[in-house]
Amino acid sequence: MPSDDKPNTTKAAKLELEKVKKYSTQATLAMELPFTFVGAVAVGGFIGYYLDKWLHTSPWLMVLFGGFGFVAGLLEIARRLAPADSGGNNDKHSA
Repeated sequence: MPSDDKPNTTKAAKLELEKVKKYSTQATLAMELPFTFVGAVAVGGFIGYYLDKWLHTSPWLMVLFGGFGFVAGLLEIARRLAPADSGGNNDKHSA
C-alpha cells in the first residue's frame, strides 16, 4: 500500500481554479458590455450623421441609425448574457 502523507489537494485546487475562472469571466463581461452597447449606438449614430451630411436630411438618419445601434446593442447584450447551450441545438427537431 503506497504511503500518502500529503493530503489530496488536487480536487480543492481544481475547485478553486474553477471559482477564479468563473469570477474573472464575469468581471471581464461586466467591463466589456458597456463598451459594446455604447459602441453600437455610436457606430449607428456616426453612420446616420454622415448619411445626413451626404443626403442633406439632418437629423433623421442619425436618429434612425442611432436607434438601430441601440437595438443592436441590446440584442448583443442579450446574446452574451444568455445561458450557454448545453451542446445540442434546441431549435431543430429531428423527424
